Amino acid sequence: MTNNNIHIIIVTYNAMPWIQKCLESTSSYPVIVVDNASKDDSVTYIQENFPSVILLTQKTNLGFGKANNVGIAKALELNAKTVFLLNQDAYLIDDCLDKLFKIQQANPDYGILSPIHINGKQNQLDLSFSKYMNHTENSDFFSDFVLNKNIQSVYSVPFVNAAGWLLSEKCINQVGGFDPLFFHYAEDDNYCHRVLYHGLKVGVVSDAFLIHDREDRKSPKIAPFSKQYFAMAERKYKLRLSNINKSFDGEYSKIIKELKKIRLKKVLKFKWQKALRAQKQLNRLEQLKEQIILHRAKSASVGKTYLDF
Repeated sequence: MTNNNIHIIIVTYNAMPWIQKCLESTSSYPVIVVDNASKDDSVTYIQENFPSVILLTQKTNLGFGKANNVGIAKALELNAKTVFLLNQDAYLIDDCLDKLFKIQQANPDYGILSPIHINGKQNQLDLSFSKYMNHTENSDFFSDFVLNKNIQSVYSVPFVNAAGWLLSEKCINQVGGFDPLFFHYAEDDNYCHRVLYHGLKVGVVSDAFLIHDREDRKSPKIAPFSKQYFAMAERKYKLRLSNINKSFDGEYSKIIKELKKIRLKKVLKFKWQKALRAQKQLNRLEQLKEQIILHRAKSASVGKTYLDF
C-alpha cells in the first residue's frame, strides 16, 4: 500500500549502472528524482521506463546536498510529511521503509533513521557502514548480534552516511536541508552534527536493510598540489569548523596551529613544496572564515534552513 506522506528523493548523476534496480525497489512510494545534469542516458531512461517518477532535471551539477534540498522542497510542496533520501546506487530490501517509518512514529526523538547497509553482493555489511557502527560509535550494536542478546529496535549513533535516510517531519522543520557549503562528501556528516545540536538523534534500525552497491569502485589516487588534493583538505577543515557543537574559535586555532607546525617542520627539512602546500591551506582558511561563521549561525537557527528556494 502506497504511503503518500513519505516521498523518496534520489539524486542522480550518470546513474545508468544502478537506476533500474534503485527505482524498482521504490515502487510503493512517490519518488522524486533530481538529476544533476547527467551526461549519460539517465534522464531519458527514467522518462521512458518510470513515467510516474517526478523528474527534476538541473542545468548544472548542484552537488549531492543542494540537489537533495531541491527534492525536499518539492516534496514539501506536495504535502509530504516525511522524506527518505536514497542514493542512486542503493536499493531497498522488502519492507525496509515501512519498518523505518514504524520505528520513527514510535520514537519521535529520532530525526534520522537509517536501515542496515549491506554490500552489493549481499554477503557482508557495507565496509564503511561497519566502521560507523563500531564499538566507539555504539558499544552494543555488534555485541548484541554476536552474543545473541536481545536486539534493540533502533541503535543510536552519532553518524551514518546518507545512502538511505528517513528524515522526520520534526527534523525537516527544525534542522532543514543540507548546508550548500559542502558540494559533495561531508554534507551528511555536517547534517548529523546539526541534528544532534538541535536535540534530535540519529539511529540505525536493526531489522531494516538496504543494498549499497559500491564496493567495485576504487578511489582515485590524489596527487599533491592537485585540485582534488586541495578540495579534500578544504572539505576536511570546513567540516571541523562548521560543527556547531564545538567552538569555532577553538577549532580554528587548533587547525591554524596544526598547519603552522607542519609548515615549520617542512621548512626546517628544506621541503619547500610541502611547506608551500601548508601555506596555501592557511591562506584558504582565512578566505573561508567569514563564510563559515555565517553558515554556522544559519545552521544553528531553527526552521527549514537551506530549503528557501
